[in-house]
Amino acid sequence: MDGLRSYLFELEALGYLPAMFQYGFLINALVAALMIGPLLGGMGSLVVIKRLAFFSEAVGHAALTGIAIGILLGEPASHPFAALFSFCLIFALLLHWIKSRTAVPYDALVGVFLAVAIAMGAALLLYVARKVNIHILENVLFGSILTVQDRDLAILAVITVLCLVAMLRFGNRALVATLNPELARVRGIRVHLYDYAFVVLIALITVAAVKIAGAILVGAMLLIPATTARLVTRNVHQFFWTNILLSTGCCIAGILLPMLLELPVPTGASIVLLASVGFVAAVGFNRLRAAR
Repeated sequence: MDGLRSYLFELEALGYLPAMFQYGFLINALVAALMIGPLLGGMGSLVVIKRLAFFSEAVGHAALTGIAIGILLGEPASHPFAALFSFCLIFALLLHWIKSRTAVPYDALVGVFLAVAIAMGAALLLYVARKVNIHILENVLFGSILTVQDRDLAILAVITVLCLVAMLRFGNRALVATLNPELARVRGIRVHLYDYAFVVLIALITVAAVKIAGAILVGAMLLIPATTARLVTRNVHQFFWTNILLSTGCCIAGILLPMLLELPVPTGASIVLLASVGFVAAVGFNRLRAAR
């Protein structure tokens, strides 16, 4: 990272890049966006296909409780990764395990878990706010490019490699298990195993995206670009790659635009707002195409 930062600093000094590239934290944030954008796009496609948008939102809000538990256990308030990942993973696996062993409708079950996660997170964060700088909690909740450090990039790189290996090695089988579970079982694909692997990946990506998007808006970053891509594409291949491009583009633009316009907007909020504008444009485009 030091070499990349030095190279970009030189380009900025020579006038080839805008003045904002003199800041190391911006370069860190852009590198993080280039890694987390494709992850959110690839996983968001499966979230929409499997109709698990509410599930990803619940796991994202579970990060609130994980962060608070980490701070209570003595982890640094700016990166309580151990508790964050552990709680999100336990939360997601428990929700999926109960789903297969109860007659309660899935949306109702996720709603219960979501409410519990928000209530626990609110109660614990209110308590830990007395012990830490409240601005640190704001950065964790809503995302901030100022908090992305080399340690965060290293963790994100590990998660990116794990997810890419899993997608390249098992992506086709996972897609078959998602689109047609009965056909997958006939072909010898263990659908339940892929469902649990999907849950683990959601937890990993949630942890990875907290620094950029914030714990509250991670679910929206998984959902909105994928929904937009679904509106403007005609097949699964187009849907998958369009979603990756949209997600990555929103992450990068959501970081750069507030800097260019000098707006005091959290990174996560700007990314989600840009993605929402894209969704509205896609809806309008579809209506116009249908009218013609």
